[in-house]
Amino acid sequence: MLRHRALAALAALLMLLVARDVAAGPPTDQLRRSIELVLKVLQDPALKADARTRERRATIRTIANEIFDFTAISQRSLGRHWQGRSPAEREEFVRLFTDILEKSYITRIEGYSGEKIAYVGEQLDGDLATVKTRIVTRQGGEIPVDYRMFLNGARWRAYDVNIEGVSLIGNYRGQFNAIVQKASFQELLVKLRAKQEEPAPERPRVERPAVPGAAVSPPAGLPPRQSP
Repeated sequence: MLRHRALAALAALLMLLVARDVAAGPPTDQLRRSIELVLKVLQDPALKADARTRERRATIRTIANEIFDFTAISQRSLGRHWQGRSPAEREEFVRLFTDILEKSYITRIEGYSGEKIAYVGEQLDGDLATVKTRIVTRQGGEIPVDYRMFLNGARWRAYDVNIEGVSLIGNYRGQFNAIVQKASFQELLVKLRAKQEEPAPERPRVERPAVPGAAVSPPAGLPPRQSP
């Protein structure tokens, strides 16, 4: 379902090997370097051992936090409800949502099976950029994935991912808004806490290639979004 695809795209950014490039600027260059670092972690024979799972995942998470601005992703996903939250509520929401996202795409990353990514364009507008890519599956299909980024100091960091026209933050904003309007912000936190407490699997369950469109579990209790 489409609600799964946006989250899976986060994993795709980290886990896919470069297939071919167009002329690229700093945003694309930084993404490529980070992908190479993650690939080294995934391909390190010593880190593949079950006993090194925690270390491997911690290393990937560190690299991910250099690429993604999870605070910006969280704020935009909560939308208009962010303004009415206290500093403590904002801090907890960001912490919970970030941990859920990280666990989800790290699990997908560990199911990497040779898919590739083609960089097909980069659009710059001051401190904002969009890196356009196409995920090349092992069956030869291509899936468009755009990464929306902003300049934070010396680094370009992603604040949204758009896959086949579906925005990560737009997708979750609709789900979060529905819960807050129907119940309350506190109920949203309850659902996120429950999901955050679920342990990550020791080994990823790979039911299909780890590419955008594969199933990734959303926070428990969130209402499904219908395909347009």
